[in-house]
Amino acid sequence: MSDKKKLDLLRVIEILLGVVIGVVLTLTVVRYRENRKILNAKYVEWRKLNLILDEIGKNYVDTIDQAGMTDAAVAGALARLDPHSVYMPPVTLKAAEEELSGNFEGIGIQFNVPNDTAIVLEVIAGGPAEKAGLLSGDRLLQVDDKVIAGVKFPQDSMVRRMKGPSGSKVTVTVGRGGEKIPFEITRGKIPIHSIDASFMVDDTTGYIRLTKFSRTTYVDFKEAYTALSGSGMKRLVMDLRDNSGGYLDQALLLSNEFLSRGDTIVYMEGLHRKREVYRADGRGSLKDVALSVLISENSASSSEIFAGAIQDNDRGVIVGRRSFGKGLVQEPMYFNDGSGIRLTVARFYTPSGRCIQKPYGDDYQYDIYKRYEDGEMLVKDSIKVDRSEEYHTAGGRTVYGGGGIIPDIFVPLDTTRATNFYIACNRKATQMRFASAMFDKYRGTLAGISDFDTLD
Repeated sequence: MSDKKKLDLLRVIEILLGVVIGVVLTLTVVRYRENRKILNAKYVEWRKLNLILDEIGKNYVDTIDQAGMTDAAVAGALARLDPHSVYMPPVTLKAAEEELSGNFEGIGIQFNVPNDTAIVLEVIAGGPAEKAGLLSGDRLLQVDDKVIAGVKFPQDSMVRRMKGPSGSKVTVTVGRGGEKIPFEITRGKIPIHSIDASFMVDDTTGYIRLTKFSRTTYVDFKEAYTALSGSGMKRLVMDLRDNSGGYLDQALLLSNEFLSRGDTIVYMEGLHRKREVYRADGRGSLKDVALSVLISENSASSSEIFAGAIQDNDRGVIVGRRSFGKGLVQEPMYFNDGSGIRLTVARFYTPSGRCIQKPYGDDYQYDIYKRYEDGEMLVKDSIKVDRSEEYHTAGGRTVYGGGGIIPDIFVPLDTTRATNFYIACNRKATQMRFASAMFDKYRGTLAGISDFDTLD
């Protein structure tokens, strides 16, 4: 090729590159302007709230609580989204995170106030109160110099006075057998166990009641099932009734114990979140244990993820009533003043594709009451099944969406707790007063009992 032809070819390439670059730059500028218009429009909309609050601060006729106004504005904005996107003031956020973290700081007792005096129900093993010498049945009379017995002292205020940072001290005076005994207690971290009960029902059947999915749930569960396996467990009854959920990772870890490699546990997806699928790794220790899962209308969130994974993989039998239907994914955001928000960013779906979240509208908070009215708690055929949302389990069984997990075996509500007599007893705390009186009378005998058969 001659030098002239080479030069002509280079010029043509330069022209073509110039055209391409020009087109790209033009498209980039157009897109930039369009995006900027969108951003400006969005900014103007969000800016309106700041302008209003600023105007109120400058011109309102009376002094205002600016922090309170801001909190109210944030709470109001989130209320327009869904029932689970919420703003939490510092006190609420701290309490919520303590409940799920698996520990809090205090003295380590559980108590109830049947009349006007708090009675210690349980002294948490290994906690500061146990080390100091408090016992179940002790009456709480005084915290430091504040009398809390016989004066209708609010129960939440008692809790606040006894809780506190690790290492700080508090003096709790109790009544025991006619004596007043002061105990100086050094507060510490108190473990919150997520398992209420774990025992063998018969020679081959184990039972575990799980109350929440906290940070320590998987560790607690593993400890419980290891003990039961050592006692000959071949079948497990997993009780998730009234378990309102908690951390997702704990539900994944528990599901993994029962499922085979590659089985889908759950997936999540949202407008700004790509589909994320969680699968079992096949390393679980309970893949050969027969499983029944108990659920109720108050079983929610992580409980439903676990139940849905077991049901859709045909791994066990779900027993009870339709679960709550809370399948929204919240991400936390924290602020410098200790407050925060939990913002819904995605939805949970069971392996078959069912959305766990039930529809929400103005009557969302009354859904459980509506189930009572519609008879769903008493008759299986009264469960409102959305036949248009038909899905299939791994084995081909038909299951339905529309919110919540519908059990394989329906168990109606125990109506013995709905009699006028039972309700009247509840209002007067009759059961607690009777139990306290029996404990006081037979304290010596009861203290040496460690199993239900002996108690009976």
